[in-house]
Amino acid sequence: MTADHWKPLGARVVAADRTEFRVWAPDRQHVDLHLLAPRDERIAMSKTDDGYFEATVSCGEGARYKFVLDGEDERPDPASRLQPLGVHELSEVVGSDFDWTDHGWTGVALEDYVVYELHVCTFTPEGTFDAVIAHLDELKELGITVIELLPIGQFPGTRNWGYDGVYVGAAQNSYGGPRALKRLVDACHARGLALVLDVVYNHLGPEGNYLSQFGPYFTDRYKTPWGLALNFDGAQSDFVRWFFIHNALQWIDEFHIDGLRVDAVHAIVDHSAEPFLQDLCDAVHERAQQLGRIVCMIAESDLNDPRVITPKDEFGLGFDSQWSDDFHHSLHVILTGERDGYYSGFTGVNDLARVLTTGYLYVGQHSSYRGRKYGLKPRTSDGAKFVVCAQNHDQIGNRMLGERLAELVTYDQLRQIAVAVVLSPFIPMLFMGEEYGEKAPFLYFTSHTDDELIEAVRKGRKEEFDDFTWEGEPPDPHDEETFNRSKLRWESLAVEEHAALRRFYGELLRLRREVSALRSLDLRGVETKVDDESGTLLVRRVSGNDEVLIAFNFSENVQTIALPFNGPWQSLLDSGATIDGTSSLTISPFNFALLRKTG
Repeated sequence: MTADHWKPLGARVVAADRTEFRVWAPDRQHVDLHLLAPRDERIAMSKTDDGYFEATVSCGEGARYKFVLDGEDERPDPASRLQPLGVHELSEVVGSDFDWTDHGWTGVALEDYVVYELHVCTFTPEGTFDAVIAHLDELKELGITVIELLPIGQFPGTRNWGYDGVYVGAAQNSYGGPRALKRLVDACHARGLALVLDVVYNHLGPEGNYLSQFGPYFTDRYKTPWGLALNFDGAQSDFVRWFFIHNALQWIDEFHIDGLRVDAVHAIVDHSAEPFLQDLCDAVHERAQQLGRIVCMIAESDLNDPRVITPKDEFGLGFDSQWSDDFHHSLHVILTGERDGYYSGFTGVNDLARVLTTGYLYVGQHSSYRGRKYGLKPRTSDGAKFVVCAQNHDQIGNRMLGERLAELVTYDQLRQIAVAVVLSPFIPMLFMGEEYGEKAPFLYFTSHTDDELIEAVRKGRKEEFDDFTWEGEPPDPHDEETFNRSKLRWESLAVEEHAALRRFYGELLRLRREVSALRSLDLRGVETKVDDESGTLLVRRVSGNDEVLIAFNFSENVQTIALPFNGPWQSLLDSGATIDGTSSLTISPFNFALLRKTG
């Protein structure tokens, strides 16, 4: 299957006052287009042999419409590009034209990625795409190269993480809609920043999800934690695949998006010989090549399965990179001592040392949390295959009280976190506000309209914490105050402690760019020495003739570490560590040293 063999979906303006509508509804006998603005007219659509209903109508941008299924149910367009009144109401025709200024933009190379994950609605007081633009210059100055937006497909109400979206191609109306998203992308490119979208192709949200009324988009042969599984390998699944691949290509073609972070690929069950995810990556990479642009595919996967990041011609799925949960879990356990829930099975500094050389910790050994052996060693030495972080929306927001690390660890430990993530041989990712030690929580919040659903979400939220020892009651997801508490407090930067941490991140990112041993992501140039008993870790990174040594003291005591690597060494960043000639290094509690070989 190639995308070129399939037709555009939804409403497409083909002339100044002419729009082509197309929807897949193979089991329906009749589908009418009900145009409600600029006039009220009902138009019978023609059915093709493969189950599409089509009509070309005299109307243009701003026209509002629904589809009428077999003369009864009126539903929004599954491939809608704008839901101006929400998930249950009319769809709106949007033209693809835009006055782009990013001519000649080709993207950011994967090895240069420094990702900044943000949630549009809590990033600024306004909570819009346009409001993000005001902060792009400072993020560029910090050293960020890639902005990653949490899902922006239309969800119910105005408050949501985005994973309850039900219109994958409609940029959230309360964020500003599709043209505002284009303004943000164009502004990013003007500053040399790439923009990546988090897309959800493993499930749809529970409210406003009418997709099953159009065709066999779902299957009852599998289940996901969030509802019905999508039909990626059953009868007529080729058309289901195209629905989502069409969406991916739309973001790339029309919105100039530079990459997709594909949510929870482990929740997509697909037993076909050529899996949907392989098709998806193949279609995106082919389109990027046609456009002469870099478009990266990043998977969220907790499988520790190297096939995710293995090329298609080697029987892999073909993703360019994936999130590494093992890095996060190892670092989190060292810093907080938490070992319940999915942190069970992570024991200490040695775990982090192992992840730093392979990308995974679990490569086939038994996992006490999963109750089975887990993972397989990657067959790659390319550190760009792994995105690592100390914090992200999940790891903060899925805590009962949504605490960030700034509330859980000391200031010195926050500096250690910065060093561990930014100077890792992987792609670093920061969660919005992390660079200055934001202390506002990031909580789980929704704004559903169905009372039964609201109560079910409250109940489900409580049950999610059964594996953890956290005490108390989780904040009510439906309470608007839960959402308001989650907004960034930019005024914190007026406090020197926060401003200093941001400068520290900026200096680390500068060193990552300018020091060749830190810039290289070749894992063959990484060597670690660890002492779990003393809580110390040495990370040696080599690229050509350049060599650096990163030393951590994760303990509450002063530690003197024998240096097994030949010097002499010179400090690259003053942390108060003392070098004793070429033989040892003394580091204060919860501190680090960054050294460069001079001879």
